[in-house]
Amino acid sequence: MKKFKRIALLIFSLGLLYSMLVFSLILSSVNDQGIESADSLIILGAQVRGKPAKPSPVLKERLDTALIYLQNNPATKVVVTGAQGHDEMDSEANVMADYLISHGIDPDMIIREDESTNTMENLLNAKKLTDLGQTVVVSNDFHLYRAKMLAKRIGINNVTGLAAKSTTSAKTVTYLREVFALGYGLIFSW
Repeated sequence: MKKFKRIALLIFSLGLLYSMLVFSLILSSVNDQGIESADSLIILGAQVRGKPAKPSPVLKERLDTALIYLQNNPATKVVVTGAQGHDEMDSEANVMADYLISHGIDPDMIIREDESTNTMENLLNAKKLTDLGQTVVVSNDFHLYRAKMLAKRIGINNVTGLAAKSTTSAKTVTYLREVFALGYGLIFSW
């Protein structure tokens, strides 16, 4: 019985250490502000809701953060990413483009990528659509470390992040989920 308790304690301790390490990686990007005058800005997709489709709170945080950047850097092209989910009335990319245009962003500066269904596809497809050059990736603070890691893995080397502050009521859940998603990404997303 003592041996079982030691093994259980060891497994618990390793799991706790792993979680703390991954959580510290997530926290390392929560205040990222990107670089000024980037060639490209990629806004990662998130759920859209309603009829007509509107950005979810998480997506709106990303869009509002991107808007401030784009208003200060009008020469930066923006790639909006995300397909239409089975429960969505329009693609995430179209909803994002409409939102940006309605807030004064030049439609000619917006590239729509409307086929991707996850972060890796968002980035791969954005890379195929245009020469990204110096790139800023916009996502929520809890998701940004993984997004930058995946971008670098697929060859978007000149990448920085721009963190959208999460204000959603489910903040604890999103950070906890990201610990597992990042752990999976560190091991399997090659």
